[in-house]
Amino acid sequence: MSSTSVAFCISQDLDIPFRVKIRSLDGHKQLVRASERLINPKTGLLESNTSIVSNMVVSAQIFDQQMNRNVTAPVYTPYIPFKSARVWDHWLTLPVSIKDLSEFSTLRIVLWEHNGTKRVQFSSLETSIFNSTNCSLKRGFESLKFTWNSDNTDSGEGNASVVNDNEIENNLNKYFQGEMKKIHWLDQISLKKLQIQEHKNSYPINTFVLNIQYPMFELPVIFTEKIRQNIQKNIPTLNNFEAAAETPVNQQNNPETKINLGAPNCSTLKFYDPDQYNSDPIEDKYRRLERASKHSDLDKHLKPDTNKRKYLSRIIDYPPGTKLTAHEKGSVWRYRYYLMNNKKALTKLLQSTNLNEESERTEVLELMDSWAEIDIDDAIELLGSSFTNLSVRSYAVNRLKKASDKELELYLLQLVQAVCFENMSASIDSTEYSAYQIVNSSAVENSTNVSQHLNLLTSVNGGDEAKPGNNGRTIVISPLAEFLIRRALKNIRLGTFFYWYVLSECTDNPSLKQILESLCSRLSKNDMNILKEQISLIKLLGRCCTEIKQLKETTEKKSEHLAKLLQTKVRHLLKKHGSIMLPLDPSVHVVDVVPEMSKVFKSSLSPLMITFKTVEDQSYSLMYKVGDDLRQDQLVIQVIRLMDELLKNENVDLKLTPYKILATGPDEGSIQFIPNDTLTNILSKYHGILGYLKRNHPSSTDNLGVESWVMDNFVKSCAGYCVITYILGVGDRHLDNLLITPDGHFFHADFGYILGQDPKPFPPLMKLPPQIIEAFGGAESQNYDKFRSYCFVAYSILRRNAGLILNLFELMKTSSIPDIRIDPDGSILKVKERFNLDLSEEEATLHFQTLINDSVNALMPIVIDHLHNLAQYWRT
Repeated sequence: MSSTSVAFCISQDLDIPFRVKIRSLDGHKQLVRASERLINPKTGLLESNTSIVSNMVVSAQIFDQQMNRNVTAPVYTPYIPFKSARVWDHWLTLPVSIKDLSEFSTLRIVLWEHNGTKRVQFSSLETSIFNSTNCSLKRGFESLKFTWNSDNTDSGEGNASVVNDNEIENNLNKYFQGEMKKIHWLDQISLKKLQIQEHKNSYPINTFVLNIQYPMFELPVIFTEKIRQNIQKNIPTLNNFEAAAETPVNQQNNPETKINLGAPNCSTLKFYDPDQYNSDPIEDKYRRLERASKHSDLDKHLKPDTNKRKYLSRIIDYPPGTKLTAHEKGSVWRYRYYLMNNKKALTKLLQSTNLNEESERTEVLELMDSWAEIDIDDAIELLGSSFTNLSVRSYAVNRLKKASDKELELYLLQLVQAVCFENMSASIDSTEYSAYQIVNSSAVENSTNVSQHLNLLTSVNGGDEAKPGNNGRTIVISPLAEFLIRRALKNIRLGTFFYWYVLSECTDNPSLKQILESLCSRLSKNDMNILKEQISLIKLLGRCCTEIKQLKETTEKKSEHLAKLLQTKVRHLLKKHGSIMLPLDPSVHVVDVVPEMSKVFKSSLSPLMITFKTVEDQSYSLMYKVGDDLRQDQLVIQVIRLMDELLKNENVDLKLTPYKILATGPDEGSIQFIPNDTLTNILSKYHGILGYLKRNHPSSTDNLGVESWVMDNFVKSCAGYCVITYILGVGDRHLDNLLITPDGHFFHADFGYILGQDPKPFPPLMKLPPQIIEAFGGAESQNYDKFRSYCFVAYSILRRNAGLILNLFELMKTSSIPDIRIDPDGSILKVKERFNLDLSEEEATLHFQTLINDSVNALMPIVIDHLHNLAQYWRT
């Protein structure tokens, strides 16, 4: 190919959404003096008039200059509370493909701020999407410089002119586009200097620079306009591509195709390498030689020096999911024998090993037998999607065998998801059965190390896992599934949860049905009857809920109809069986229903609140819903229960109330009903939380007039839920889903939005209403100091257990949880960011102190709560 040819792609071939990253905004307005704000109070409502770093959101949309119309609706950045600089660093995906853009398409960017009552425009910018010189799609960084018009401060609007004159951005674009030769050691220094210099730029007052970034495509994307008639006849073939590329555009045989390659001196020679993402054979050869078995004896006696020990310690302390560099992998491998006594190092060694190489695999599997016993959180990490080797997963299963039933119940929801990562329902021909080599189920139960497990793989038998199917095929149950089934058979409580967890996932993962078949075929007669009774009860409750939901009657009429159904159908079922173990809580056996204490909630789904009578002659109330996916709420409650246990293991009991939730299908389930009142009702009836607590537990000796143990429950539970909901990024918090029990237990409900998702604008990182601080006795009270202390202690303990929590979320990546399915990798990163694992203990405490202060002083959540209450008032 001639040196003057250019490799490129055309815009009409790219059927991918157009994206742009909003990076940062530099500059500030002339601030309004205090005297001016007194004269005109409206000027103080705009934060940009009073703060150098004011909070803003940015919207972007595509505008067609030729047609003079908007092509897309605006897409907004999330609300981010700025501290020292306006930095969003957020990608916006616009609802239009690159192939649908025209040469007149421009990117319209609007900066918005809030004036206390509504969103107002700060400034509006426009920049073309294609370069005017060569019609190529913009790539890399771009700075948009504009000037604020001080005459329009009252309206919040300004005139903007776009000037792309940032030399640093131009240099960075040339570097990332390959127009500068890359020198690794020098680039690391230069890039840091450029980034520092970029943020040191100072601009005159009322002058702003908005920094954005376009996707960095490997090849230039050239805008084209094609007329579809006879176009296939004029496309150059591979043999004459060189000649076609050297021919000027206006002289080619295809006059209907307009491709502007730009000036010859501006073109860059680039080729697409199909092997660019494949491994380098030279590096692979070097690694194999370096890790040859002849070096093993030398490595056994190798010990790191002080600096190397610190380096290895830093690698081992990386949180789960951190990608190791080639150098880090090499260091872990080299000192693998030295690290054998470090239980946390095994997962890093497995990340550093190529298990497809027989020599490395054999050596590492032998090392695992002598390795220090790993913790549960590391065993759970080895069951993730990153580790597919059967022996490694079997090693993790053997570690799980030492967990108690109570521990296993805490992780059971994620372990069911982990089964999906294994080829547990793989079908093989009977003629290939001997080559597949299945593990004997009883031998697996008794095997204690990987070497024994590998020996067992050489034996062929007809154990429980090998189930002959139709047409001479065999179903294989994975080691993890077999382990969970065996534990479920031994403990009916565990078996109950295991059955319903698997059943609710069968719709999305049909292969899991094989596990249910295996479980049910091996249950004892008594346990099978218990399970059949539960299934009958759940089916009946589902039919009752569906029947009532279809009624076109008032809520009172629906409640009357519910009472009839409970008396005629549910009571008959309970009397027939004597007593039924509740799937929601297997420790509860119900013998009858209490129709007069049951009702239908006023909602579009008409959920039922049903009160049962237990064998202990006590009442147990639950809510049953059909038409709502409860699996996300079930996950959140399960994580809250786990965090509660982690805190209690450190002798910290924060009086949490993780009520029980069980999804009995993809769109139905039951929820434990705990007597409570919403914060909205409490404030309207008692004009404060203290009035509510005094009404239920008054005290004449306490200064606040409430029993000390009730206030202790309230302070501790508020601290616990503030920390947990912050870590999980629970959204859509308003006074209707903040609940308090009569004895002072505070808790959250309705987890439809988690991991930073929120339907409301400007969501706070932590929901801490001022009414709660008032109930403590004010920000200067002793209870408020206790609250903050409990928050710091809880945050510190949960940070120390961040690895376990992150590993559990890693197992849920492929689940059908809505807010995880949106962005599986991003959801885990959001949880990791909330832990702030890069901060020291003292820095993390200061960070959380700042969160509390910001939540207490935040005005926007109060406005949102008032708007929510107003909307609820008009709805009712």
